Amino acid sequence: MRGKQRRAEPMFSMVRVEDLVPADHLLRKIDRYIDFSAVEEQTRSLYSHTGRPSIDPEVLIRMMALGYLHGITSERRLCQKDRRRAS
Repeated sequence: MRGKQRRAEPMFSMVRVEDLVPADHLLRKIDRYIDFSAVEEQTRSLYSHTGRPSIDPEVLIRMMALGYLHGITSERRLCQKDRRRAS
């Protein structure tokens, strides 16, 4: 006999990153007061136009700043810390 699964909740849910970070979080203060837009212009000549796309230099600078603020010296540990917070 074939059964029928009944769902009590929707199969997909929409989650905005904005809803995951509290309003008083340090990340929001950094984003509000520090303008990282110059990073792209300053580093443009350092990147090749061929090959695989790189990680956005602005993202790398932001990650380095967070690592410094949290005392994390390893990029791998910084990524692991972000993943643990997200779950």
